[in-house]
Amino acid sequence: MSSMWKNTAVTLEMIKWEHSVFALPFALTGAVLAAGAWPSLRVLGWIIVCMVAARSAAMAFNRLVDAKLDAANPRTAMRALPAGALTTSFVAGFVLVSAAIFFLGAAMLNRLTLLLAPVALFVVLVYSYMKRITRWSHLVLGLALGIAPSAAWIAVRGSLDPRIIILTLAVLLWVGGFDVLYACQDFEHDRSAGLNSVPQAFGLETSFWIARLMHLGMLGTLYWLVVSFGLGKIAMAGIAVVAALLLYEHLIISPKDMRRMNAAFFTLNGIISVVFFGFIATDVLLRR
Repeated sequence: MSSMWKNTAVTLEMIKWEHSVFALPFALTGAVLAAGAWPSLRVLGWIIVCMVAARSAAMAFNRLVDAKLDAANPRTAMRALPAGALTTSFVAGFVLVSAAIFFLGAAMLNRLTLLLAPVALFVVLVYSYMKRITRWSHLVLGLALGIAPSAAWIAVRGSLDPRIIILTLAVLLWVGGFDVLYACQDFEHDRSAGLNSVPQAFGLETSFWIARLMHLGMLGTLYWLVVSFGLGKIAMAGIAVVAALLLYEHLIISPKDMRRMNAAFFTLNGIISVVFFGFIATDVLLRR
């Protein structure tokens, strides 16, 4: 029993479960927009369960699929699977349990969430193979996180409003942009291993510009979202803060200096999602 708990703790560390903060605030944004207020605690609770479970399944599955690649990459060679701290059978079991919890959460929300749960799980799992297929795998990762606000809307309403897909597009561009930047660290490894990525295909300088354009597109779609829902100055201020944080993110790293990549990738992007949710939720709640 103690071994199981130890392995579970190592698995949670391996998948960085705390980084669920990236997509969770956007899912909560979708839920608040759908309800026009705070949804019930029951609905919010099951949305959070589904989000954490789906991400946990996806990240553990990714570590399984990429174990040999991680072992050959100096940056990732000490991850739990290539380092021998976990067995493939334990991680596979963790994926199955996480997926089961995800389906349970979907079933507890409504019929449509349960019907669409296999589609959502397929999207978040299939990303793990995309670097073997296309240089635009970053956008598939963006879609995997971007479906969160639309899924949360369905969880609250039991139907889908096309306006919330704007937020899915915004998250897709945001995640795609910062994943392009993060992949710049593996530029040489991806080329030698025959993996596809934007940096591998276009080089570092061009990749930074592609990421900048994606993030500009994100800001444009956030503005479109605010206008579509008739939100006001508080929501607009939220976009301005997100823009400032994205600018700072792009200022602290460059193709010639990526030493602060972890700060840009993990810290700033976590702040961006939380800040945006805070401004949108405040705008919605003050309009009640």
